[in-house]
Amino acid sequence: MTQTATSHYFVESPSKRALVIGAIGVVFGDIGTSPLYSLKECFSTEHGIPFSSDAVMGIISLLFWAMTIVVSIKYVMFVMRADNDGEGGVLALMALALRTASPRSRTAKMLMMLGIFGACMFYGDAVITPAISVLSAVEGLEIAAPGLSHFVIPITLVILVALFMIQRSGTSAVGKLFGPIMIVWFLALGALGVYNLIGVPSVLLAVNPLYGVRFLTEHSLQAFIVLGSVFLVLTGAEALYVDMGHFGRRPIRFAWFALVMPCLMLNYFGQGAMLLQNPDAISNPFYLMVPQALLLPMVLLATCATVIASQAVISGAFSLTSQAIQLGFVPRMRIRYTSAAEIGQIYLPVINWILLVLVVAVVVAFKKSDNLAAAYGIAVTTTMVITTFLAAVVMRNVWKWNPVLVTLIGVSFLLVDLAFFSANLLKVAEGGWFPLLMGGTAFFLLMTWHSGRKLLRARSLEDGIPLEPFIGGLLAHPPHRVEGTAVFLTGNTESVPVSLLHNLKHNRVLHERVVFLSFVTRDVPYVDDDHRLTCKDLSGGVFILKSEYGFKETPDVQRVLDLAHRKLGMQFELMETSFFIARESVIPSKLPGMSMWRESLFAWMHQNGAKPSDFFQIPANRVVELGTKVEI
Repeated sequence: MTQTATSHYFVESPSKRALVIGAIGVVFGDIGTSPLYSLKECFSTEHGIPFSSDAVMGIISLLFWAMTIVVSIKYVMFVMRADNDGEGGVLALMALALRTASPRSRTAKMLMMLGIFGACMFYGDAVITPAISVLSAVEGLEIAAPGLSHFVIPITLVILVALFMIQRSGTSAVGKLFGPIMIVWFLALGALGVYNLIGVPSVLLAVNPLYGVRFLTEHSLQAFIVLGSVFLVLTGAEALYVDMGHFGRRPIRFAWFALVMPCLMLNYFGQGAMLLQNPDAISNPFYLMVPQALLLPMVLLATCATVIASQAVISGAFSLTSQAIQLGFVPRMRIRYTSAAEIGQIYLPVINWILLVLVVAVVVAFKKSDNLAAAYGIAVTTTMVITTFLAAVVMRNVWKWNPVLVTLIGVSFLLVDLAFFSANLLKVAEGGWFPLLMGGTAFFLLMTWHSGRKLLRARSLEDGIPLEPFIGGLLAHPPHRVEGTAVFLTGNTESVPVSLLHNLKHNRVLHERVVFLSFVTRDVPYVDDDHRLTCKDLSGGVFILKSEYGFKETPDVQRVLDLAHRKLGMQFELMETSFFIARESVIPSKLPGMSMWRESLFAWMHQNGAKPSDFFQIPANRVVELGTKVEI
């Protein structure tokens, strides 16, 4: 991509313009709906900050500099440079950091656990974001139509249930509207800000950081508590990095600096100007800054914007789970592709319904966005701290930056992250325990699955028979050879698959062509088809076929067979091909490994995972499953 001026870059190419519009619709939904509740929470009566013009100027200054330092400098200028073949997000960053670490070292284990824990905290965010966003938007009815205030929760629940119900149909059609709607939303935010700034333009002086410093020093402990609410303007900042692979670094950067950040800042300063004129508006500064005639349209627009923000985080949960499956941290689940054109548009029924149940429970339990705000932030701050640490590892070990420079940058960002993290820890008793509980539970389940798979693989290797010598002996004195092709799916091409042993034992035949097919996940997001397949001929019509996939791809057996035909000249007639799969039953035992109850949990997860035939999209009438028991 040529290095041209930003304005030229935007106007010249329609495709690039489409990327910018798409980024506005998907990437900035969460951070773009923060004005609905952020400033209101900063002045919550529970913080004990007396309302004054100095307090307004101080908090607005903190909002401005928090967004500038964390989003504009940390994420946009530094973290987004750490892409893994164009992909971003904590899992991609983890994979990038692991490239220079010895696979079995303590450093590698620590980096892996940090990355997985950061990813798990996203699930807490994925539950709270739809709840607080839609609820805060619908709460505008309390001002626009007070008589409908008792319908706020029912309307919120209807919107959320409908949102999760449509996931199975895909979002490509609705997604085309996301960008234009969010552009209107951000322009409306900016226009409302300007409308209110006209009366009190002096609030713009809050760009001076001294106002924020003075507020922190004068109010000390209370100001520290307020930082937890100030952080609400940053929720969604991680999305800039996570969605980088979908839109590219430059469109996201342009959208942020050209539209999103200016409109958000104008709105926050506009809310501050209105509060200086009308302190009573602190009950709901966002909706009270809207002219009365535009209240209902604004409620509708805000609801649309929050639905879009919720959609983005739900899609993110699907994508994250798919990546975790490929990396071996989550059992196989049924994945449905909702778009023939976009491989990234997927639907995971299990995740969808779990999220729906939790989101509905959260809305019913917390009832108001004010209460939910106490739970919001702790998950995001945790991920931000982990992102800073992993980014510093990449700067030093992958990019080979000067250690003094890395330390300076890393410590600076970490101090800001830890300040927000510490302030949010004070919310634990008020609801912050919920995302921590969700993230901790997800982390425990993922690590149990990962450890269980390692034990299962170790037991298989202990009892395994070396493949190539076995095949050599088998071909020297072969059983009866039958027509057709047998494809044995195996995770380890060094040992004889159990399914082959069972087939020889019970059927006493060997197909005229035998293929051992293994899927290997690499630490990159995608693998090019030119480098996907490797084939080893063991003679006698026996082959080892390895197919490499990135952690953002889902293996597809039919696609592999088609590729083998095009690249390797191996012809597969589906009706003459049988797929043999070993269905393992895990038996917990007192052998060295995990505790018995964790082994029982792993066995249950293993038993309830999606069938390999479903996950690898193999036609059901071509599959032969052979059972085996494995003690761990």
